[in-house]
Amino acid sequence: MRCLTPGLFAAPSLLLSLTLQAQVRVSPTGVSVNAMAATTVFLTFGAVGSLVPAEAFWCGETIPATPHIGRRCDPATLFGQLPARNNLSRASGDVFTDIMSIPPSVVRRAYQAAVDGATSTFFYVRRFRNLSGGLDQFVVVTCRLTGGGARVPFALTDVQIAFDPSAQVLFVAPGATLPRLAAAIQYNGTGRLVGRWEVVLPGEEPPGSSDLVTEATLLPAERANQRRFTPIERFNVFLPPNGGARFALPGPDPAKLPTAAEGSYLILLRVEATDDREGDSDLAAVGAGTGIVHSGAVAGFPLPTLRYVVGSGESVLAASTSPRALRLVSPDDGAKIDSTLTVSWLPEWGAAFYRVEFTTGGGTVLFEAIMRQGSTRYAPPPALTPARQRAGGHAALARGRLGC
Repeated sequence: MRCLTPGLFAAPSLLLSLTLQAQVRVSPTGVSVNAMAATTVFLTFGAVGSLVPAEAFWCGETIPATPHIGRRCDPATLFGQLPARNNLSRASGDVFTDIMSIPPSVVRRAYQAAVDGATSTFFYVRRFRNLSGGLDQFVVVTCRLTGGGARVPFALTDVQIAFDPSAQVLFVAPGATLPRLAAAIQYNGTGRLVGRWEVVLPGEEPPGSSDLVTEATLLPAERANQRRFTPIERFNVFLPPNGGARFALPGPDPAKLPTAAEGSYLILLRVEATDDREGDSDLAAVGAGTGIVHSGAVAGFPLPTLRYVVGSGESVLAASTSPRALRLVSPDDGAKIDSTLTVSWLPEWGAAFYRVEFTTGGGTVLFEAIMRQGSTRYAPPPALTPARQRAGGHAALARGRLGC
C-alpha cells in the first residue's frame, strides 16, 4: 500500500476494501423455511464491532440502503417486523446471535405473494446502528419457502407440557405417585431430540430466563452456564421430517418424581443442542473465529414448566376440551316423567357455574336455574313436573338441556 501525502485521498479501490473488511457478515446467509407454519433459525453475525443491533424486518424485495451500507427492505413489500417477545438475540464481544422466529402471519403473506406471481423467496433484514455518527449497516438473510421438511433447520415451534388428566395445580399426598405427564411438541426439519427431565426441589432458587430456553438458543459460550437441577430421566428420540408435525414426548417415570417432602416442585424440560447441517453457523465465514456452531432444536421462546405441590390441598384441573366431558346422566333424553324429577350430570372441571334449562320439544324454554360450582344434581319445582293425573293419566314428556 503506498503512502498518501497530506491533502490527497485514498484510491476508491482502497476505500472499498476497507469497507468490506469492516462490514457485518452473517451465517447462514440463506435458509429454507416452512411455507405453512412458523419457522425458527439460529443466525450468527460477525464483525459487529461497536455497532448496535436495531430493528429487523421481513420483506419481499430489498433496495440499496444508500447512503448507508448494504441493502434494506423495500417499504412497499414489508411483510412484518420481528416481535419484541421473540427477540432472544444476544451479544458477546464482536459476535451477535439472532433467533429469527418467523411468525405464521409473515409466512402467509410471503406465500400469498408467491401465489400472486412473486418469487418463492423473501428476506430478513437486520439493521446495525452506528452510534458514533458513521454509516449504519444492513445485513440480509434469504428465506426460501419449502414444505418444512428435511431441508428446514431443526427447530421447536411450540411446546406444551401437561399431566394426564391435565391439572392447572396438582396436589398430591406425601409419598404418593404422580400421574403420567407428556410434552406435545411441534417442530420443523428433522433431527434427534436430546435432553433430560429435571425437577426444582422446594426451597431451591427458581430457574432464570436463560435456564428455560433450549441450549441451542444461547451463545456457545453461555451454553455450559445453564443451571442444573435434580435429574430425573434422559431422552434421545429421532423426529422424522414432516413439516410442522407434532410429536408426543413421554414424560419421566412417575415413580421417579420426588414426593417425600412437602412443598412446591417444578418439572423442567431441558433440550440440548444437536447437530443440524441446515442450521449450522460457520464462525470463519463471519470472522468470529473457527469452527461450526450447531443449533439443532433451537426455539424462539422459553420452554414451559409444570408445577405440582406435595401436601394437603385440592387439585385444580384444567378445563377439558373434550365435547363429551359435560353430559347429562339422568334422566335419559326423551324419558317419560312422573310426579318427581331430578336431573344429574357429570362435573365439568373448570366450570364456574352450571345453567340447567328445561325446554319443550319445540325448543321453548320453560324454566332455568343457575347452580354453583361442584353441583351435580338439581330438582326443579313441582310446577314443572305435573303429576300423572294432571297429565290426563299419561306421563308428561320433559327434555333437559345442560350448559356451563
